[in-house]
Amino acid sequence: MSTRFWLMRHAETALPDIFHGAESDVGLSERGYRQAAAAVPILAALHLDAIISSGMLRARLTAQPLADALGKPLRIEPLLHERRVGNLAGQPVRGSYGVWPETLKRWLDGETDYAPEGAESFDAMRQRVLPVWHRLTQEFAGQRVLIVAHGIVCRVLQLSVLPGYTIADWPKLGSVKNMALTELELDATGQWKAVRLNEVTVAE
Repeated sequence: MSTRFWLMRHAETALPDIFHGAESDVGLSERGYRQAAAAVPILAALHLDAIISSGMLRARLTAQPLADALGKPLRIEPLLHERRVGNLAGQPVRGSYGVWPETLKRWLDGETDYAPEGAESFDAMRQRVLPVWHRLTQEFAGQRVLIVAHGIVCRVLQLSVLPGYTIADWPKLGSVKNMALTELELDATGQWKAVRLNEVTVAE
């Protein structure tokens, strides 16, 4: 059997219009709870062998209904936590005071080690999440696994494990919306291919 992994961003958070980052262990909004529940039959049809979550509350609350429905344990991987965002924590997403646009611009220009004070750079995130990815994909070789994490964690993994992708491809992948699902399959040559990228599983 082929190795197949799904990456999914958590459901909508409480106070979705502000930056939370790893600094805020916020839960889900009412809409987020509905999204998590609505995704259960869709994700159950994937015939998963394992369900893995970031240790943050918003990811665990998204993944737990599925784990309960399938009678499987929810495995927690703490290092898949959200990006530390420093001074952006608690600030409105719209506009973001220029901090996030400037960060992304510098990353796209190749300055992937850049981060404002207290925040994580792209390189720091990659160094944090890639070892977890390699360990899990080896442990679950030949199996079907869902990882529920955070939009930027999913993005870093996409740009790091898919052949031919670089940081410059960030805009091409579009936004990673709540409940967006990426399906990755390990092919016969030992490379990952994207079966689908950032497809939203549920609208509600």
